Amino acid sequence: MDPVIVVGAGPVGLVLSLALAAQGVPCVLLDEDAGKDETRPARTVVLREDTAALVERLGCTTLRDEGVRWSGWRSMRRKQLVSELPLGEDAPYGDRLPAPVHLPQHALMRGLRDAIARQELVQMAPFSRIDTLEQDPAGVTVHTREPDSTWWRGSYLVGCDGARSTVRKLLDIRFSGRTAVERHAVAALRTELPWPGQAVLHRLPPWRSGGAEVTARPLPNGAWRLDWLLPPRGELVTPDALITRVRDTLAGWCGGETPPYELLDTGVYTLHHRLARRWRVRRAFLAGDAAHLLGALGTQGLDEGLRDAENLAWKLAQAWHHGASDVLLDSYQAERRAAVASRLRAADQSLPILRGGGGLRTWVPGSARGHDSLLADGHLGCGPLGAPPSYTHSPLAPPRAEAHTTVGTPPGAPVADVRVTAPDGTTVRLRERLGQGHLLVVLVAPGTGVWDRRHWLMAGVMPRLVEAVDALPVRGELLVTEAYPGASAHTVLLVRPDGHLVASFCGVRPRELFTAADAARGGEPHASVRADQTADIN
Repeated sequence: MDPVIVVGAGPVGLVLSLALAAQGVPCVLLDEDAGKDETRPARTVVLREDTAALVERLGCTTLRDEGVRWSGWRSMRRKQLVSELPLGEDAPYGDRLPAPVHLPQHALMRGLRDAIARQELVQMAPFSRIDTLEQDPAGVTVHTREPDSTWWRGSYLVGCDGARSTVRKLLDIRFSGRTAVERHAVAALRTELPWPGQAVLHRLPPWRSGGAEVTARPLPNGAWRLDWLLPPRGELVTPDALITRVRDTLAGWCGGETPPYELLDTGVYTLHHRLARRWRVRRAFLAGDAAHLLGALGTQGLDEGLRDAENLAWKLAQAWHHGASDVLLDSYQAERRAAVASRLRAADQSLPILRGGGGLRTWVPGSARGHDSLLADGHLGCGPLGAPPSYTHSPLAPPRAEAHTTVGTPPGAPVADVRVTAPDGTTVRLRERLGQGHLLVVLVAPGTGVWDRRHWLMAGVMPRLVEAVDALPVRGELLVTEAYPGASAHTVLLVRPDGHLVASFCGVRPRELFTAADAARGGEPHASVRADQTADIN
């Protein structure tokens, strides 16, 4: 089989290449540039718990070394504190909200490129800008122009080449939406603020240059990123005006006097909301900014791009190794486009409420706190503006059976990251077993942690479950957990390679487990696909 061609070596293209390689799929990564990323302290990324875990699982070490996890979320309006929420380990156990990770984008890129350099299945091709894309039933051919005019052959192709995607244009896919939804001035600086480690959102600050909204988010080494909301189509922000904003904001937060600060970087950026009409054309796919643009109200476009990569990687791996039905490959667009469209709708519906003067009083009576809750959702990764997606109506969902039981995770939603034990005795977090190209079958068996492994492997339902897993139509890994939210003893969970729940069963049900696993792979590959693969392998 030919490798998968990934066009674009930004964060999404790098993560997709690493995710494919982790599942044994070779890739060619076409990079327009030389593989060097500009150091811009004001250009940062915020990763939610699930996407941060994905990046770390793929071998990127800079999140741990150069990222900051927020310890809290503080919201203010005029001169009043509206809310203060502890995050991560600082939050009470029952009310724990995960802490986003904040780091410079160049640090994330460096960590991903270092992981790529250690991966033998990924071939980097710098200075490779495509100008031709052709498809046939067996694969994709692209041409890259100067300095070295080259033809490349791949089994599949994924365009991760950004908002001005050449792949999207060559596939003639519309990219409709809204322009200049929000505009921000931004500054990265090193100083001391009264809330170390906390992210701060201040609406209608009382100083003259504060504008409608300003946020402060901590970075490593005592640095902060400050963002001021600007009118969507306002005048240019001059350097002097930006310095005035910096000084007034720091003084407003620090008792009336501007504290010492070191200005590291500044900029102005505009956010657009756009969605590609199609995300798959035969063997070619779109992901990341090539497929969608979002980011208003604290939502994170990179999060959605990384979720695209995780969703698509295991499906392409299944197709590359075993063949895949159109149902499986089409499910990428059905799941991910629907999830991003829902996020865009939520943001577009919230914008008039949050930015439209009296709209808030109309929609959320009473409401500085209602306003704050909506914005916190976007910034913290909660609710319709920020929570990880649930693929409730996925074409890969199995038919409902009497043996299905309800647990704390609804079908299609991301599973809880519980501790699990493999038959070889290894004990890890469930999330660490994702992304390896196979389904996970998790048995809830209280008390197994105190048993000798030799005993519980041969006890109770385990022998029958081992046999059922071996008989699945796709490879599965059997894991055991002491407890799972909302699950009783002997509940069996079937989990996709990207961590979304397929189904949960009351006890060991081999027939229903087989049916659910077959649905999760999209059914049998077409005979023509299997024949093409056999010919390629031979």
